[in-house]
Amino acid sequence: MPGDHEKTPGVLRSELALLAGAVTMGLFLVFGSQWLKDFSNPAWFAAIFAWLFAAMLWLAFSVVRHADALAVKLGEPYGTLILPLAVISIEVVMISAVMLTGGDNPTLARDTMFAVLMIVLNGMVGTTLLVGGLRHREQEYNLQGANAFLSVIIPVAGLGLILPRFTESTPDASPSTFLAVFLIVVSILLYGIFLAMQTTRHRDFFTQPGDANGGHDPHGAAPRSVGFHAVLLVLSMLPIVVLSKSMAKVIDHGIETAGAPAPLGGFLVAVLVLAPEGLGAVRAALSNQLQRTMNICLGSALATIGLTVPAVLTIGLITGKVVELGLGDVDLILLVLSLAVSVVTFSGVRTNVVQGAVHLVLFAAYVVAIFD
Repeated sequence: MPGDHEKTPGVLRSELALLAGAVTMGLFLVFGSQWLKDFSNPAWFAAIFAWLFAAMLWLAFSVVRHADALAVKLGEPYGTLILPLAVISIEVVMISAVMLTGGDNPTLARDTMFAVLMIVLNGMVGTTLLVGGLRHREQEYNLQGANAFLSVIIPVAGLGLILPRFTESTPDASPSTFLAVFLIVVSILLYGIFLAMQTTRHRDFFTQPGDANGGHDPHGAAPRSVGFHAVLLVLSMLPIVVLSKSMAKVIDHGIETAGAPAPLGGFLVAVLVLAPEGLGAVRAALSNQLQRTMNICLGSALATIGLTVPAVLTIGLITGKVVELGLGDVDLILLVLSLAVSVVTFSGVRTNVVQGAVHLVLFAAYVVAIFD
């Protein structure tokens, strides 16, 4: 049929990012160990870094496009629930794989969760509020939805990342077996109750005020079936995850050569992994759909704590590995400040550029603390 011949080239053209990402992933799986072995030639190092960065960023745009199409097809809150859950689930799988196959690194999960929280609560929220405010002056969102997110994020983050620092049942910042079991149960319970509320009883809390259809824009392209976009969303994210390990080696070499602090590597990898959510949140803010932005950002923060804490503690209990969750002094202060400012930011029904600037200042403070 002529229509079928027309659709196939269209699909191929629209999925060039996936094709390029798959080819890049395959090449690095086969030849990566050789290519990443010696970076004595600066030109070779720059070429590998540029190649990986471009491929991962292009794939991020593809992920956002399919997530936007699913948002159109499914409506809220499912539309903006998919992207955070997919990204954070893959993040959890990556951390779990390193814990099970790599060497002992008791602070890996804590450092990754904290990096994601700082990037999401300050970097992504600040950027979206700033660009949205510059274009639309003030933006409206559903206060009940934001408060629901924060009412769960604050206690789960406090119990998971702050409490273990002050307990005396262990000599370090790791929870005891009893506390670990408690944190696993509480995290899963609260996150499960929240998801049930978000998808059933109070779905209207997470929709844009005055917009019954969620206000999603497929950007000029009619979305295809839910299955089509769901499969391609996952396929587009897979190379990002696989290539992030190669990118981490490249970044680690650059950090070692430049004498930069070690936590910078995890931060840069987290930025790349979170790129799809960041792009989706900024795009929604520019389209004056701030509720979608909040669903993505605050949903990512909640999923990070709600999924990562029980996963890593369960692995720790089964394997006997020590998992340190309690934050150090500087990180603890930054987390408390970020949560407090988030409560103030989302205490009204409209946002502006000043609030975005404040969150970006906290994000800058986090970056400074990495180097200090």
